[in-house]
Amino acid sequence: MSTEQTERSDQDGNDETVTTTAIYVYGIVPSDVEPEDHAEGVGNPPAQISVVRSGGIAALVSEIPTDRALGTPDDLKAHAALLDGTVAVAPVLPLRFGAVLTDRDAVAEELLEGHEDELASALEQLEGLAQFVVKGRYDERSILQEILEENSDAAQLREQIRGQSEDATREARMALGEIINATIEAKRNEDTRRTVEALSSLDPMVNERQPTHEQDAVHIAILVELERQDELERILRELGQEWEGRVDISLIGPMAAYDFVAKSEPGEEG
Repeated sequence: MSTEQTERSDQDGNDETVTTTAIYVYGIVPSDVEPEDHAEGVGNPPAQISVVRSGGIAALVSEIPTDRALGTPDDLKAHAALLDGTVAVAPVLPLRFGAVLTDRDAVAEELLEGHEDELASALEQLEGLAQFVVKGRYDERSILQEILEENSDAAQLREQIRGQSEDATREARMALGEIINATIEAKRNEDTRRTVEALSSLDPMVNERQPTHEQDAVHIAILVELERQDELERILRELGQEWEGRVDISLIGPMAAYDFVAKSEPGEEG
């Protein structure tokens, strides 16, 4: 048992074992994966990463104190950084942030041994693949001008409220806001379709994400072959040139396949 333990006496004078650490699980990898010496986990100072193996699969883990609350921004970054760094060298099944088991034996027996075939198959399907997130943000001035040029009602409302007080033009402002929001939603749908079409040569799996900002033009996660990252970047550069001054495109990744893996918590039936 890898958890630290202390001894204390109960009221009858018997020794009682108290567990003071548990095992935090980051993700599942092939059993031949070895953590880099500089790999760091959650905690302050960062925990050392180790591996629990069972058959052909393994879990990336670290010890954490049981009395330490998880969930700081640094914890979230450490969790993602470890998984995203791993995907560059091996397939990885990310577990949800905060996955904790009692000890290393529990990781082997409850998580790995009970789901070995399922996890090994999932890892095989992810071999050579990585997730990327494509985000596009409309230039506020450009998209507003585009809407006014295309929609005469919006243009008339804009003229109606120009130079007038907010109170005097409240209804007109609300009407204009509704037109703008609806038009941006329609444009977002079309520009997302255009982006997915541009990326079709990569044969990606695609997950459309919800917008995180009212000016979002595109927000998708894609799962593609890692060796085609240069091609992905080239396609997005060309799309960015097509939309220059209208949409600012960014690419995040490579990262673990968070959007394409649905793994239960340790100890739950998957």
